[in-house]
Amino acid sequence: MAGEKKPAFAGHVTADDVAVAAGVSRWTVNRAFRKDASISTKSLEKVMVAAERLGYVPDLRAASLASDRSNLVALLIDDFANPHKLVMMEHLTRILRREGWDILLVNTLNRDDAGHALLNASQRRVDAVILIGIQFDDEVLETALHARRFRKLIIFARTSRNPNTISIAVDDVHAMKEIANYVHERGYRRPMFLAGPRTYSAHLLRKETFVEYWRGHFGVEPETVAVAAYDPALAADIVTDTLAGRNAEALPDIIVCENDALAIGAMDVIRHKLRLRVSEDIAITGFDDVPQADSPNYRLTTYRQPISDMVEYLVEVLGSSEDRDFDRLFQGKLIARESA
Repeated sequence: MAGEKKPAFAGHVTADDVAVAAGVSRWTVNRAFRKDASISTKSLEKVMVAAERLGYVPDLRAASLASDRSNLVALLIDDFANPHKLVMMEHLTRILRREGWDILLVNTLNRDDAGHALLNASQRRVDAVILIGIQFDDEVLETALHARRFRKLIIFARTSRNPNTISIAVDDVHAMKEIANYVHERGYRRPMFLAGPRTYSAHLLRKETFVEYWRGHFGVEPETVAVAAYDPALAADIVTDTLAGRNAEALPDIIVCENDALAIGAMDVIRHKLRLRVSEDIAITGFDDVPQADSPNYRLTTYRQPISDMVEYLVEVLGSSEDRDFDRLFQGKLIARESA
């Protein structure tokens, strides 16, 4: 009713208070706030009306302590200069929330911070930790696994050699062979591979696969250059230093990049510093298919990861009580555009 005062205990309303107001049992109130719980439409409506009138909000922490699950996952992410991280984060948070999972988001700044964040997550009663980044080497993972209180440690969008982790990733070997074959069939013969940082546990196999393909087909080692982070600005600096002063015959005819962030940085240098044409003078390929890749400024040939399918599978893994090998590799799609 308009102008109706809330009771004096508003702000400290309990499930018992809602039960009295709604004329139902406390257990009915608890079921009303549980996903997929069995409760009649009439009882649910009575509980929700009473809860709104009293200003009741269920104590999720208390509810989790009463069960063996918290429905909370920690999402540890780094390397925000890489635009694909934002794409992955959008898919992860949207689909996880849709499926009833709450998310503790942590931006890890460096390797030491990554280890601290993992240990911190283990103390917060999360059901799982999802890692998206390059800071998580073997030592950091072992420390977290030794101290953990969470059920699952998931490496997302990379493969891990640690047997106690779960890897959900694109099949880098299959994808990179497809890209290498594309480069080969279109007549490029002087490739340069632009790689990102090397890690030991959460690893990409793109550089190794391309080098092995090229060596096997042509008997020569392709030129490779590494960038310390997946940062377009850093990639631009490396490409500038590597190619400055070369004559046309010494330039690569294509730069195969480990991801789109590196490809975008390389493309900017080719056009605006070296004053060369993309595709006609030096072609470019990327990996990930970030939103900028399809823009008129880049039109980047790249490999699209099936992120939605990967996240849907991750939700299955989170909800499963089975004890088995959950590692899974996904196949994406080569997207050909004007850059190569």
